[in-house]
Amino acid sequence: MKLQAALDTLTLEQCIELLQETGHSVDIAEVGTPFIIEQGMAPVRVLKERFPHIEVLADAKIMDAGEFEADKCFEAGADIVTVLGVSYDETIEGVVRSAKKHGKKVMVDMIAVQDLAKRTREIDQMGVDYICVHTAFDIQSTGQKDPLEELKVVNQVIEHAQSAVAGGVKLSTIDAIAREGAAIVVVGGAICNAASRSETAREMKRHLQEENA
Repeated sequence: MKLQAALDTLTLEQCIELLQETGHSVDIAEVGTPFIIEQGMAPVRVLKERFPHIEVLADAKIMDAGEFEADKCFEAGADIVTVLGVSYDETIEGVVRSAKKHGKKVMVDMIAVQDLAKRTREIDQMGVDYICVHTAFDIQSTGQKDPLEELKVVNQVIEHAQSAVAGGVKLSTIDAIAREGAAIVVVGGAICNAASRSETAREMKRHLQEENA
C-alpha cells in the first residue's frame, strides 16, 4: 500500500520542507486542487524536480477536455492525474488516452457519485489505474459518508483497476482501512497538521506495511 500526502493549503516552500521531513515514508505527493487553483502546474514541476523518487499526483479533478487537460498535467511532470467519476465517459477516456501516451497513470475520484457500485463497474472497464473513494471535505463532519464502507463497495466490484481512499483518514482509522485493502491511502491534515509530521508519516506507513505483510 502506498501512502499519499495531500498538499492542499501549504505554500510551495512549506511543501518542500514537509517532503524533506517525511520523504522516507511518503510514496506519492499530491499537489491538491486548492494548490493548483492558486499556482497552476508550477508546484508539480518543482516537486518532481526536487523529489524524483516520489510520485507526484496532480489533483486536477478534470471534468471536461479530458485529454487536453491531462496532457498539461503530464507535461508538467505529474505521474498521476485525477478525473472526476461524475464526468462523461468521453472525458475519462480522454484522460486515459493521455496517460497511455505519456506512460503515466489515471486516478478517478468518485466524489459525489450517487450509485457507487454501478459507476465503479463502468469506469473499471475504461482502462484507469485507480478508483478512489473520497469523502468530501465539506461533509466529513456530517457523518453522511463512511470511507471504509465505500471502499468495501469498490473492492467488491473492481476487476482491473486498484482502489484508493481519501478524505479524513487519520491514525485512528488507518488500520481498518488497511485491513480492507487499498493500493493508495491518502492522508492530508493528519500529516500536514501533526506536531511531528515526520513521526506521524512514519507511523502511518508502518501501519500500512504491517497490514500488507
